[in-house]
Amino acid sequence: MRIICVTGGTGGHIYPALALMDTFRKQDPSSEILFIGNDDRMEAQLIPERGYPFESLHTSGLVGSVLNKFKAIGQLFFAYHKSKKILKRFKPDLVIGFGGYVSAPVILAGHSLGICTMIHEQNSIVGKANQLVMNKVDRIITCYEKCGKVFPKDKTILLGNPRGTIAKEARLDVEYYDSLHLDPEKKTILVMMGSLGSSSVNQLMKDALKGIEEGVQFIYVCGKDNLKDASLFDGYQNVHVVGYVDTLKIYEKIDGMICRAGATTLAEVTALGIPAILIPSPYVANNHQFYNASVLVDKKAAFMIEEKDLNAQSLRKAIMELFMDPDKMNEVCQNALKLGKPNAAYDIVKECQKCVDQGDRV
Repeated sequence: MRIICVTGGTGGHIYPALALMDTFRKQDPSSEILFIGNDDRMEAQLIPERGYPFESLHTSGLVGSVLNKFKAIGQLFFAYHKSKKILKRFKPDLVIGFGGYVSAPVILAGHSLGICTMIHEQNSIVGKANQLVMNKVDRIITCYEKCGKVFPKDKTILLGNPRGTIAKEARLDVEYYDSLHLDPEKKTILVMMGSLGSSSVNQLMKDALKGIEEGVQFIYVCGKDNLKDASLFDGYQNVHVVGYVDTLKIYEKIDGMICRAGATTLAEVTALGIPAILIPSPYVANNHQFYNASVLVDKKAAFMIEEKDLNAQSLRKAIMELFMDPDKMNEVCQNALKLGKPNAAYDIVKECQKCVDQGDRV
């Protein structure tokens, strides 16, 4: 199969796309895959580093002043016509978009050329780019039931996030785990607030973790830009501070997490059944992390503390209620597993093949 995958802007769009394309390539090494993304965002470097061909467009969101919005519309217009040229040259069987403004012109170009088109929505709140193209695509893959209230029901399928599959299949890297100097006999809680970390959380965590030592250890990811905060935990024998951790290499040893509520993280947490205290970032579009986390909380599959309510006392209280109570941890684990989609990547691959084989265009 020849596939064009368009994604960009943030890791929440890019990593699920890479997970799905890796699955395509694993199942059928003869698959020909081309990525399209922005020329000035993280995908322009990350995707080629993963060994995939990459074509770039230049787009931006419809935000800011009236002038900026007109500029963005002009960029989308030119991106649409460039996309048509790329599609005519590559001749894909399928065009699949994972969100970000860059995906809209490519999906619309695919639709205009009669190519099978599909979009994937990672969040519980439908993104603007996916809303723009939802009536033009042949299939819509979602991760949350509530998206069905926005998308056309006749072509919307709840299959989950491909990253759940990647997490489920990840195996412990013993050498990497040993390099973290952890005690394999202790309950291990991973504290991770995104790739850059959060200096404010680093400060309050010092008080929240004080005195919690019996049988529990914390891997505290303070963020690459906040390594100076590592000294906050001097003298804390059970807190192991790192700037970054490759979660896929250690998930097998993780008993619980304190983390943001990005779509990728929640796909992994539910696929693995990891009890988590979620602290949604309020600085993302449409406050979607809060709504993502709310789905888990409503099903008793996680705890949540909104950032406005976050302090050392509220965090310590949640830690004690969840991680110090084996029965509660097991309950949350089992509820998370019920929401997980560990076969998402394979299920989406099958749906892609079905869409192409049936040839039922919108």
